Amino acid sequence: MLSMNEIRKGKVITLEGEPYTVLTAQFSRKQKSRPVVRSTLKHLQSGKTREHTFMQSDKVAEADLEQREWQYLYGSEGQYTFMDQATFEQVELGEDIVGEAAPYLLEGQAANVWLFEGKPVSVELPIKITRKILEAPPGVRGDTSSNVMKEVVIEGGTTMKAPLFVKAGDTIVIDTRTGEYVERA
Repeated sequence: MLSMNEIRKGKVITLEGEPYTVLTAQFSRKQKSRPVVRSTLKHLQSGKTREHTFMQSDKVAEADLEQREWQYLYGSEGQYTFMDQATFEQVELGEDIVGEAAPYLLEGQAANVWLFEGKPVSVELPIKITRKILEAPPGVRGDTSSNVMKEVVIEGGTTMKAPLFVKAGDTIVIDTRTGEYVERA
C-alpha cells in the first residue's frame, strides 16, 4: 500500500478497483489545514483523466501490472489482432486499448502489452522506431528562415511531418510518444 507521500508521477495505482497512472502529483499544505496531494490520474483502460485529492490518511494499492510481448498480426475496422508469443493465443484489441500506438503498428511487429488482472489495458511501442518513407513530395526551397517541414507518408499509411531533405525510400527514426521525426536512419 502506498501512503500519500509515495504517490508520484508515473506510478500506476489501483483506485476504486480500477488501474490509473499518475500524471501529476502536487503536495499542498495550507495554514491550519492538513496536507494533501492533488493529482491528475489517467485511467489505463479508457484513457480518461480525472482529478483526485489524496488526504494524509489515504492509502492506495500499487497496481499489479504484467508486461508481455505480443506480436501484431493485422487490423481491420478498429480491431487489432495480436498473438501472445508465449501461448500463441490470438487476441483482438479495440482502439481504446491500442491508443496512440495504432498508427505505427506494422504486421509482424512486436509490442509490449500491459495486462491488469489478466486483461489487456494498454499497448506500448519502443520510444524510437524506424520506418521507410513511401511518398514524399519534392522539397522546394524558398525564403526559409527556420525548419521547414513537409508531409510524408510512412509505412503503414500514416502521414507525418519531416524535413525537406528526406525523400521517398529513405528510412527515418520516429518518436512514438510525440509522433515527430527524430533523424534519418
